[in-house]
Amino acid sequence: MNSRPRRTPAEAARHARTIALGCGLFVFGMVGAAYASVPLYKLFCQVTGYGGTTQRAETASDTVIERPVTVRFDANASGHVPWSFQPVERQITLNLGETRQTAYRVRNNSDKAVTAKATFNVTPLTAGIYFNKIQCFCFTEQTLKPGEEVDMPVVFFVDPAIQDDPDLRDVPTITLSYTFFPVADPKTPVASAKSEGAAQGL
Repeated sequence: MNSRPRRTPAEAARHARTIALGCGLFVFGMVGAAYASVPLYKLFCQVTGYGGTTQRAETASDTVIERPVTVRFDANASGHVPWSFQPVERQITLNLGETRQTAYRVRNNSDKAVTAKATFNVTPLTAGIYFNKIQCFCFTEQTLKPGEEVDMPVVFFVDPAIQDDPDLRDVPTITLSYTFFPVADPKTPVASAKSEGAAQGL
């Protein structure tokens, strides 16, 4: 009966190091994949509009079609964010490709500064790829001082290409929703409706 040759102590040590290195690389790869999956998922949502994720545009649309669509505005705050949060306008009717500005009014009801960041989506969910925001408080973290109240602007348009989507060409209403969640490490000051509106020339 044949038997495998016995490893020398040096060979056994090398073999153990190889296995340990392989396991370490595997664990490192899995951790890296887990961390990478979050930004990759966010990028996927931004590109495809998956889950009602809206798009970010640098400039206004160069095409306007006389086909009206109504955009409704919804506001929510996590139970851990002591803010009053509501749209200044409940809805706006605009033409496809037309750029409009609205705002959400936010008040910090607590006795300390609070930083939060808004998540967002639109419904119908499939309209996300056509809903473009040029300016939005949701792009950065927002900090409100105790008792502070501000109007946070949103500048947006609905891409005329929605006309070519058989599932959405006749959609009469799109709802834009925001929810504020707390941020542990504040980085960015609150957006000013006055200063940001001036920057856009609106």
